[in-house]
This record gives sequence, structure tokens and C-alpha cells, in this order.
Amino acid sequence: MPKVVRVSFRPATRPYLFEVGELEVGRGDRVVAPSTHGLELGMVMTDPQEIPEREVPSDLKRIVRKATEGDLRRAEENRAREADALIAAAEKVAEHELPMKLIKAECTLDGRKMVIHFAAEGRVDFRALVRDLARALHCRVELHQVGVRDEAKLRGGVGPCGRELCCATFLTNFNPVGIKMAKEQDLSLNPQKISGACGRLMCCLAYEYDLYREQKRGLPKPGTRITTPEGEGKLIEINVIRGCATVALEEGRKVEITLEELARAHAECKGCRRGDGGSGKKSDS
Repeated sequence: MPKVVRVSFRPATRPYLFEVGELEVGRGDRVVAPSTHGLELGMVMTDPQEIPEREVPSDLKRIVRKATEGDLRRAEENRAREADALIAAAEKVAEHELPMKLIKAECTLDGRKMVIHFAAEGRVDFRALVRDLARALHCRVELHQVGVRDEAKLRGGVGPCGRELCCATFLTNFNPVGIKMAKEQDLSLNPQKISGACGRLMCCLAYEYDLYREQKRGLPKPGTRITTPEGEGKLIEINVIRGCATVALEEGRKVEITLEELARAHAECKGCRRGDGGSGKKSDS
């Protein structure tokens, strides 16, 4: 059975399966492996494990070697080449008067290919630009148009929470995020407060959505009349994190009850409304 590991070429990107062969590699090792762009420097994300022949992908590739000091040095030199490539690309984009915003350049380890990511509102005919850049950079050039979320992922940055963007540090996929998630968590629907660096709804809205939905299951909505040990009032807030709810009594005072007490009061209230035996008819008494 072949021995395989998963290798990631960039932070927060999907790792790919590679055969180890005779190499002694482990989690955290830097390796040189083939990607769709050419030879690249990657990091081993899992420990080696054997898989059955029937589970081996038809396109499984093998790690070329463990990264050497020369590979690491060349990767650093390529960072300088990428910065120069962006400057050259910006000049050429201005010459061709193309409506595109350059984001990031990435050079393969062997220096034979430069991938330049850009954003644009529509399709852009960049064939002439690619030819000019190939002559200026003395390598193959590929232009890759990305959306706003991928743009934020490539640029990186800090979110309103004060931490680095999730998409740039650990998220490998963009899952759907809807406004319903913000409503379920009683968050302000102000776009400035729930939008990320990309201008779309923040990915982190999905992190606690299932918890809020589960904790609120069977509970009444704010505005519902509730009977508490201290009197009847109107439910004004449910705080899932603290596990309590706030009720405004008729006399103007506010009291807090636990979510368990709220669920019990709500169930009793529904039982009263259903009437005798839950038959849906009002009791004659």
C-alpha cells in the first residue's frame, strides 16, 4: 500500500494528497512537490499513512524531495521577484488601460512561471498584457481573476475582532453565509458591523449559528407575554451566551430568568391556551 501525506502550498488553502515514496517526512516538514503551476514549496500537514490501492487517486503525484537550504533560499529570492513582477504588471496594465486591480504575484520555486491574481468587475481581455509581461519578466505568465472573498484571502488583514482574517489563516473553503445567521444571533443588521474586509457577510457568523439555533429551539420570540415567579410581563431579550432571558414586568421592572425557566413558562402558557387536555377547546370552568 502506498504511503501518503497531505501537502499545503499556501496558508489556509486545501491540502493535496501526495505519495511519500522512500522519503522520511512528517507533519510540519517543508517539501518540494509538483502543483498545477509547477514545482512549489509546500508544508506537510499530516503524518504519513498507508491507504488501500483502491483508494489511491488516479492522479496521485509523488513528493520530489524534502526542502533543502537552497530551496528555502530560492523561495525567499522569489518573494523579491514577485514584488518586482507586481510593479511591472502595474505599469503594463496602465499602458493597456485595462480595468483591473492587481492583488498578488506568486512565483513557482523553479522561477519558470509567475501567477498574477487580479480583481475586475467583468471579463478582461488580457492576452496582449500576458505577452508583454512574459517578455518583461522572462518567464511564463498566468493571470488569474478572483472574486472579492478570494481577494481578501490573498491580501490578508485584521478583522473587527482584532485578529487576522479567518480566510487568510485557517479557512480553506468559503461556506454560504446568510443574513438569517445574524438575525438568529440577535446581531445588529447594520452592514458595517456584520460585513468583513471583502464587503460580504463575515464568515464567522456561521461559527455559532448552530448553537444559537439549538439553544433557542422551543423558546418564545421577544415580544411574547410570559408569566414569571414575580409576575406577568413581556419577553424583551434572550441571551444565549449567559443562558438567561430578560422580561419586562407590567409594573415597569425588569427581571432575569434562566432559559430553562423561560421554556417551562412558555410550555405552561401554551398548555393554558390549549385548554383542557390539550384538546384545543377552552375549559368550561
